[in-house]
Amino acid sequence: MIPVCRLEDLPEGESVRLDLEPPIAVFNADGELYAIDDTCTHQDASLSEGWLEGCLVECPLHAASFDLRTGRPTCLPARKPVRTHAVSVLDGTVWVHVEADRAAQTPHTAVAGQGSAA
Repeated sequence: MIPVCRLEDLPEGESVRLDLEPPIAVFNADGELYAIDDTCTHQDASLSEGWLEGCLVECPLHAASFDLRTGRPTCLPARKPVRTHAVSVLDGTVWVHVEADRAAQTPHTAVAGQGSAA
């Protein structure tokens, strides 16, 4: 597990990007937390900088949209899903569950997302 931030530091409609390889974006969508790989599968763009509406995030580059619950694209031009990750909150800290080899990467940096709620 990788610590992301304090729960109060991730308000509804916002995202946080973890600088891993590949990067992971954590979203607070209407009070539910979701984590996906941060790179759009259509073209290299940061999904944490996209627009959030409900459980969907729209890529800021070409408007591909992904369902945060499944990682599946909901419209073109993206055709491939992004990988999803389990999220938990323990003692007020948000954690992302990733494979052991990615969790061993250090240091990592959490960066507040530039995205906005639609």
